[in-house]
Amino acid sequence: MLKTFNKSIFLFLLTIVCVAHANAQTAEDSIKAVINKMFVGMKDGDTNMIKECFTEGAILQTFMRQKDGKTGLTKETVSDFCRAVAGIPKGAADEQITFGAIKIDGPMAAVWTPFKLYFNEKFYSCGVNSFQLVKLSGEWKIQYIIDTRRTKNCD
Repeated sequence: MLKTFNKSIFLFLLTIVCVAHANAQTAEDSIKAVINKMFVGMKDGDTNMIKECFTEGAILQTFMRQKDGKTGLTKETVSDFCRAVAGIPKGAADEQITFGAIKIDGPMAAVWTPFKLYFNEKFYSCGVNSFQLVKLSGEWKIQYIIDTRRTKNCD
């Protein structure tokens, strides 16, 4: 009887450990989730969802060709980004990313995501996003994004 009882307790505890492990999200999974959430918010026009993904004071920068033909660097705030998203129809902006390198050191992460952006289902631009994330109060948040944008040579 004691052997059966011990075996039952062992199997019960093993089941709990396995279920907990299966439900545990890795740091990489959590980082990908916050980045994907930002893009879902962008596509859905949900500025509250977008804001939840960023730290206070986060910075967004873009390298792109200026009107004079030179490559320049622009800077915007999360509020600027949200205003732009709010000004386009829901579903119009679809940025499709692939996850490249993800580097994590404690509460800091760097993520590389090549992308293609479609606007109203037509190709608009491509490039690479470079994200810097920080883990604050147990949650990953985007602190900084810098990206490139081009309209050709995307493959």
